[in-house]
Amino acid sequence: MEKAASAAVSVPPVRRSRRELWLRVASAVVLAPAVIAALIYGGWAFAAVWLTAGIVGFGEWIVMSRVEPREVLIALGAATLAALVVTLQAEAPALACFAVLALGAAACATVARTTAGRWRTLVGLLCAGIIASVPTALRDDPVLALIGPIWMFAVVWATDITAYFVGRKIGGPKLMRAISPNKTWSGALGGLAGAVAAGTLVAVGADLLGFTLPRGASLPVVAGTSAVASVLSQAGDLFESWLKRRHGVKDSSRIIPGHGGVMDRLDGFFAVAVLAGLYLVLRGQGVIG
Repeated sequence: MEKAASAAVSVPPVRRSRRELWLRVASAVVLAPAVIAALIYGGWAFAAVWLTAGIVGFGEWIVMSRVEPREVLIALGAATLAALVVTLQAEAPALACFAVLALGAAACATVARTTAGRWRTLVGLLCAGIIASVPTALRDDPVLALIGPIWMFAVVWATDITAYFVGRKIGGPKLMRAISPNKTWSGALGGLAGAVAAGTLVAVGADLLGFTLPRGASLPVVAGTSAVASVLSQAGDLFESWLKRRHGVKDSSRIIPGHGGVMDRLDGFFAVAVLAGLYLVLRGQGVIG
């Protein structure tokens, strides 16, 4: 009786893999057009997308890392991120944005019950703040405008897609078996090549369409930056896999069919957002053109 029940619920690995692939595709078909439409429209529409992503991702982290009191912390984090985005959209000075984030962090640190919980909450809020603010800041930038976020999407998506299919087709030595058993060196190198091609094509297409590129954004520079972003994207993916293993979960949540949670979907994107945010800060300080 037990064997029959087990056979009835077990799903062959190949069939499960195909089902997950189709769920991923279906989710992408639904989500990608909405995000792209918000990107084109800009303003509050685009800001709302990333504010939502930041809030949901922060909530996933609080739940996954078992920080208490979770409901209060999630509410404080959501309020802090919303205030941060409102401040950015109001074109307030950078100091005001940092002050909002610092006040929210202080409130969360006061509420969290343990020292470990405080550190986890602060790190999560900082990461969520990057997700909630950097893509919007790129979109609102007078030089980068559409090109900045499009480049980020192209590099991250090309890395994910190319790595997935090249890794499945070629296989070979594992990249980091203990952290992510399915990832291979062939997939990582394929993802790197795909990202360089995609990032460079964005720059070429933008130039042909008459968009203004940042000073010094030659094709070799764009290709090199795309390669660095691809490595960061894959490192972010691996780091999130390590976090999930450490906390004993398969996915950060189940909000996106086939992908898991927002953290699962944006792990690589977050790492590239850090790079983009660093660029904006350095350019704002006049360090780079």
